[in-house]
Amino acid sequence: MKLAGHLRKMRVSLESPVTYQLPVDDRLETLNPYIGKHLRIESGGVIHCTACGRKTSKSYSQGHCYPCSQSLASCDLCIMKPETCHYDAGTCREPVWAEQNCMQDHYVYLANSSGIKVGITRAPQVPTRWIDQGASQALPIFRVDHRYLSGLVEVLLKEHVSDRTDWRRMLKGAPEPVDLEQQRDELFAGSRQALADLASRFGEGAIEFLEHNDVVDIHYPVTAYPDKVRSLNLDKTPLIEGTLLGIKGQYLILNSGVLNIRKFSGYYVEVELG
Repeated sequence: MKLAGHLRKMRVSLESPVTYQLPVDDRLETLNPYIGKHLRIESGGVIHCTACGRKTSKSYSQGHCYPCSQSLASCDLCIMKPETCHYDAGTCREPVWAEQNCMQDHYVYLANSSGIKVGITRAPQVPTRWIDQGASQALPIFRVDHRYLSGLVEVLLKEHVSDRTDWRRMLKGAPEPVDLEQQRDELFAGSRQALADLASRFGEGAIEFLEHNDVVDIHYPVTAYPDKVRSLNLDKTPLIEGTLLGIKGQYLILNSGVLNIRKFSGYYVEVELG
């Protein structure tokens, strides 16, 4: 199988194991059948912005040209740190975009990827967000009215649990299972007053404690994990090839190293599978 075009982040479907599809322009190829087979990706150094389509010599914010990285709300700092949202201040780069993406229900969740962590995501991004982070377990613990509030709740919980994923550790294998329901209950008990203060500030129903949700278990199509994680980079090594050992998060795991597909969104590549 040969493909040529611009890369995009892999599309995922929560099955057992997760199904991965690789978008290359208008082509969409399911990758699971190629695990155990040879994979070759070659970049000619051509990059086009995933937002406006203009050619760029360097990719910013996972596939954008510099002007778009500076003007689009989706590239603003508040996307990474939602507690810094400035929509109410009237300085949002794209208020209409914010209304569609930020001013809607968000979930605060616990996940187990390289260990237990807290995170947030928009409701339509469940369970995609968990899969993209390489989580083996996930549990939504709060529903909140908007992104800003999800960031404030996350800040409270970060006093007790990390909000980081160690991507190298995540790619070395599945973590030991943890009791996320017990962790949820302990976090709620330890943050009860601070959460009550937030709830009174934003009004009744703004924060909903999800005490009856089930843990989601996620299994990835991986036949072997690397003992040592070697990151592959299309900027430094335009030709990458090897046996595809598995896929986890947004990473292809090859016997020659690991490649973060999302990082190279907008790169024009030639792909050979099988």
